[in-house]
Amino acid sequence: MAKFSPWFIAPPLMFAGLAALFAFGLNRQDTDNLPSTMIGRTAPLLTTTAFGDFPQLTAADLQADGIKLVNFWASWCTPCRAEHPNLVTLASEGIPVYGINYKDQLKNAERFLAELGNPYAKIATDNGRTGIDWGLYGVPETFVIDGNGTVLLRHPGPITQRIMDEKIRPLLTPK
Repeated sequence: MAKFSPWFIAPPLMFAGLAALFAFGLNRQDTDNLPSTMIGRTAPLLTTTAFGDFPQLTAADLQADGIKLVNFWASWCTPCRAEHPNLVTLASEGIPVYGINYKDQLKNAERFLAELGNPYAKIATDNGRTGIDWGLYGVPETFVIDGNGTVLLRHPGPITQRIMDEKIRPLLTPK
């Protein structure tokens, strides 16, 4: 009679456990709670370059009075296209929206803005260094900065109407 060895059952059990963990991780949709060490700190330096002939975003712009948004975006980013009308709306309301074009080709980015409109008061180009300094997870990603250059909010993912109403607009109203 053959003896039963527990080692025969271990690999299928390990595989089933890993499959369950992967399935759980892939189905998580809570991007709102991704941690950010930037909140409450001064916005990092900008190691960016000019974006064509557009006015260039500078560190002085981040220190200027009032609340402003800094939006990392790219023409190749589908969620950036989806959030763009909301950025146009915020800009039309007089909220300074600054853009940082992330790892993109200038001609594609200019075509994107020509097609969808340009909500950005100033724009800069980032080849990746500024994104690292800001703790970027990906694009789109938006930061709300106060008049002292302090990061009040970091939102990973597209700006939706709900995000505008629940997270961004409350920061725009003086308390």
